[in-house]
This record gives sequence, structure tokens and C-alpha cells, in this order.
Amino acid sequence: MKLAFSTLGVPGLPLTDVLGLATAHGYHGVELRVHPEEPVHPGLAPGERAAVTARFKEAGVELLGLAGYARVAAPGDDDAVLAELRGLLELARDLGAPYVRVFPGGGTDQSPEEADATAARRLGTAAEYATDLDVRILLETHDSHRTGADAMRVLGLVGHRQVGALWDVMHTWLGGEQPSESYLALAPHLGYVQVKDIASADDTTPLPLGTGVLPLTEVVDVLSRHGWDGWLCWEYEKRWYESAAPLPELLDEGREHLARLLSDAA
Repeated sequence: MKLAFSTLGVPGLPLTDVLGLATAHGYHGVELRVHPEEPVHPGLAPGERAAVTARFKEAGVELLGLAGYARVAAPGDDDAVLAELRGLLELARDLGAPYVRVFPGGGTDQSPEEADATAARRLGTAAEYATDLDVRILLETHDSHRTGADAMRVLGLVGHRQVGALWDVMHTWLGGEQPSESYLALAPHLGYVQVKDIASADDTTPLPLGTGVLPLTEVVDVLSRHGWDGWLCWEYEKRWYESAAPLPELLDEGREHLARLLSDAA
């Protein structure tokens, strides 16, 4: 498995510095949080997009994916959500990113069936455009669809190879799902895995990997046992928790912890 980290852990940091961290600390790739407050976002002009691609190539670091904020199950009109998705997919195409992350984002005034159908309809429509651009849309286990079983209700309705799953191990754990259950649900559609650690279900402040309660050993074990050889991406949520320790000083320790888990699982 290859290791990456998300720029959610270094909010607003210039891309050159992000890539410097990846190379200095032994990470193979980077997941870019794409948002207007970040250096990389869908508003970039063509020349700026070309410069991003060149910087990744020069650094020898892979662009794992774009972490977007489209909410595909959210109530309301489809057009705005599909326009947001199209913008993310075009940015991914221009940057050479294989994946775009989306959230479920179902509303409390919807039934689960309505949320599932809304998400599946939008993802099915976007999948055709994603096929033309050779980019894959990944539905993250998150918010209204936090378990693998929840995500599979949507993915089963979509049934398209360009729409898959992003396994956020915190949310499946918070949803009461065991890693083996999550993997079995998501495996046919799995794009990559986001790892992290927290103190408890009531305190989700990000911690160094291996110092909290999330079942990272079990996650790596089940992936290894099934011969999965994709990406593990550390999503350290510094942007939402200003009091959390700075990510750069934790990167070596985090890589070493994941390497130990991989070695033990092998």
C-alpha cells in the first residue's frame, strides 16, 4: 500500500511547501482539499492548473485525489450539485487526479430512501461525464451515510464503474461497523482509505496515528488479508480543530506507525 496525507491537515499551505513535506517525510502522494480558501480550487485558470501539474511532476509526488464538498444526497435541485460536480471533475482531469471525493450530505427532512435515490440519480448522471474525463467519483462514508452498508445502498443503485467509495475509518467506526464489515461492503467499489485517530466518539479532535481509539490495526489487517494494495491517506482534520498539534511535526511518526502496521499485517 502507498501512503498519502490530506492538505486538510495543513490548511492554506502553499503547494510547494506541501510537496516539500511529502518528499521530506516519505509520503508517496497527497490528497488536495479543493476549496476557495486553499491554493488549489475549481476557480484556477488553465495556466494555474498546468503549473500545479508541473509542480507535482517535479516533486515526484502523486496527486491522489481532490477532496471536494459536493453533497450528492442533499435536498434541493439537481442542477447546482451537478454543476459543482462537473467543475470538480474538470479540475481533476486538468490536474491528472484519478479521484474526486464527494459527501452524501442527506438532510434530516428526507427519508433514507429519498436520500439514497437523490444521491444515486445525481451520481448516475455525473458518472457519464466522469467516464469521458477518465476520473472516478468516490462517495465518502460520512454524515448521513457513514457506514459501508449505508454507502452501498447508494452505490448499488448507481451501478457504474466510475462511481466508487472512499472509506473514512472514523465514520464507519462511529456508525458501529467493524472493519471487516466495512471492507466487505465497500471492497467491490473501493477507491482508497482515509485513516486518522481520535480520543473517543465524543472527542474527535485529531491525534497522532496510533494514540487514539480507532481500529487502525484491524483496518490494515483486513486490507492486507484480502490483498488490497491501494492508498492509505492520513486525513488529519487540523482545519476544524485549531488546537490540534501541527501536522508537519507528526508526519514522520505517522508514516512509521503505518509502516509498522503494514509490516505486522504482512
